[in-house]
Amino acid sequence: MNNPDYEINKELGECYLFMGEYDKAHSYYTKAVTCNDSVAEPYMGLAAIAVSQGRLDDAHTLYAKANALEPGEKPLTGLGMIEVEQGKYAEAFANFSAALDYNPGNMMVVNSLLQLAHVLGRLPEIIPYLEAALDLGDTEAVRFALSACLLAVGREDEAKTHLEILIGEYPSNDNAKQLYAQLAA
Repeated sequence: MNNPDYEINKELGECYLFMGEYDKAHSYYTKAVTCNDSVAEPYMGLAAIAVSQGRLDDAHTLYAKANALEPGEKPLTGLGMIEVEQGKYAEAFANFSAALDYNPGNMMVVNSLLQLAHVLGRLPEIIPYLEAALDLGDTEAVRFALSACLLAVGREDEAKTHLEILIGEYPSNDNAKQLYAQLAA
């Protein structure tokens, strides 16, 4: 059975957070934690407040607490975003990868992971995530990113196949045409 005090305080915290009244939101989220410290949601709210106030270490701790209570896409994404801001790219890569295990269609995380893979020289590791995102819906951007990654890691035949599909479905995609021309050269 849910604790009504917890529910009321959590809801008020969410409302004040949405309105940008961070002090009030913080107060209500803290009360919600006092009522029930085994639920992730108030920690997520407190983490969002900490981010908005530039307290990245606090936000990281709160996202980690939320993830320990209820592992999932949202706290892992929060951890990854904080780690990118802190220059902890390998840690961010791990958390974004884990977030995609929960929701392979989170395009913000796919894009973040793609950028990190490029920076860290880990392009082969991003390919399964791009393929999973592509399986959820053929998007032009995902297929192009997958093609470019495949080409970069020496899998030219697969890159060519994806580029041919891309150009066939999106004939005005000049980037795909250029990449395809690069393959043909």
